[in-house]
Amino acid sequence: MKLNRIVPLAGLAACLLVAVAFRPVPGGEQPHPAQAVRVDTTRGLDPATGFVIADGIELMRVHCTGCHSSKLITQYRATREVWLDKIRWMQQKQNLWDLGEAEPKILDYLARYYGPTDAYERRAPLKTEQWYKLNPGTPKE
Repeated sequence: MKLNRIVPLAGLAACLLVAVAFRPVPGGEQPHPAQAVRVDTTRGLDPATGFVIADGIELMRVHCTGCHSSKLITQYRATREVWLDKIRWMQQKQNLWDLGEAEPKILDYLARYYGPTDAYERRAPLKTEQWYKLNPGTPKE
C-alpha cells in the first residue's frame, strides 16, 4: 500500500527535475538561430539546406523552404527576371504571400548564387563527329 503512494511521487519528482534542468537561464542569452546552425565551412554551403552561406540565406530559409525543398532552388539556374517570374507564378498559383521588403533581397541572393553560369555542373556533353553502330552479339547458351 505504501508503494502505491511512493511510485506516483517518484514520477512527479523526476518530472520536476527534468523541468528544472532544461529551463531557460534567467538573464542568459539564447543563441541566435544563425549561430546555432552547423556550417560546412569546407564548401561554404549550409548543410541543412544546401544554400550558399551568405547574406540572404535566412530569408531563403524563411520564405522558400517553408513550402518546398531547397533542392528545387539549388538545382535551378536563372536570371533575376526569371526568378521574379517564378515568384509571381507561385504567388498567383500556389498562394505564396507577398514578400514585401524581403523580395529584392531574395532576388539579389538568387541572381548572385543561382544565376546562369557557363560552368558545367555535370560532365560536359561528349564531342564526337561520328557515332559507330554496335553489333549485337549472338546470345550465349
